Parts: sequence; structure tokens; C-alpha cells
Amino acid sequence: MNVVCLDMEGVLTPEIWIAFSEATGIPELRRTTREEPDYDKLMKYRINILKEHGLGLKEIQDVISTIDPLPGAREFLDQLREHAQVIVLSDTFEEFAMPLIKKLGMPTIFCNSLVIGENGEVLDYTMRCEHTKLTSVKGLQAMGLETIAAGDSFNDLEMIKASKAGFLFRTTDAIKADYPQFPAITEYDEFLDAIVKAL
Repeated sequence: MNVVCLDMEGVLTPEIWIAFSEATGIPELRRTTREEPDYDKLMKYRINILKEHGLGLKEIQDVISTIDPLPGAREFLDQLREHAQVIVLSDTFEEFAMPLIKKLGMPTIFCNSLVIGENGEVLDYTMRCEHTKLTSVKGLQAMGLETIAAGDSFNDLEMIKASKAGFLFRTTDAIKADYPQFPAITEYDEFLDAIVKAL
């Protein structure tokens, strides 16, 4: 049995931090895992910026409530789920993801959690486990399942490399150049066809 493991932000939804950066006018928050491979470094950087500007979970969630999935993502996901089980593996947080997951038709998602203070301040974050995406894929494989993985960022590469087939979707030119062995796709119809052929 095959399980398709997809990243969320950049593949199915816009990047939450970029949307928040645009809404707040804080350009430093545009930095994502496409540019920074060290997730802990990136999150500490983000949390410090939030503190500097007095912003917390409520302000982020207010912006998330205005975000819709990428055009065509819901239809792509619905069609893909007719062919295979799908799990969204994301390094985002449950406090961010749930409104978007509802708009995507409630696919299964494995993600992380934030540590929130009494006043709504983002204090820290908790990862489900180390190397969350790779660990999830390895766990599925240990149960006798085969995985196909796709994403757009540095933090997706481990699960892509560990799967029987892997794809880059709307990734950066730098990642495409460094990983030419993985098909780089930009349109959902081609993406669906490629995954179905790999099943």
C-alpha cells in the first residue's frame, strides 16, 4: 500500500509567514525554510521578531483566517485521495494549520505545536519528534507502507530522499539545481499525473 506524504505550505497553501509579513509590513518575517535549512534557527529568529513588535498568536491567526488554499489545491487533493491515502507532513503548527486544513477538506496532518504564554505571546515551539518528516516517513515504512513524498523546501528533502518516489513542487531554482534527480513540477495536473504513475 502506498501513502503520499505532502508538505503543506508552498504546495497546498500559501506560506503563512510570508502572508503575515505582508500583513504586518515586517519584511524579515518573509524568510522561510526555502532560504533557511536550520529550522530551529529560523523559528528562534521569528519568535524574537514577534517579541520585538509585540505580536502574538491572535495577530497571526487573524491573518491566517484570511488565507485560502492555493488555486487548484483542494481539487488536486480531492483527486489524489481517490488514488491513494494522503498525509500532510508539515513543520507548521496546529495553532496555524487547522483553519487551512478545514478549507482543504480535512486531510490528515501531522505537524508541531506552539508554546503560548497567558497573554498570547509565542514563547517557544515543540516539535513532534526530531526530523519530523523523515521520522514520519520511516514510521510509515516500518508499518509495511511505501511512501511517495513531495515538497518545496529544504525541510522536505529528507522525506523525499527516503521515499520510493519524490517530487519537488514549485521549489526554488537553487533547490532544483542541487537536486536534479527529483522531478520539479509547477502545475497541479502534471503533479497529479506524476504521483499516480509512481503509485
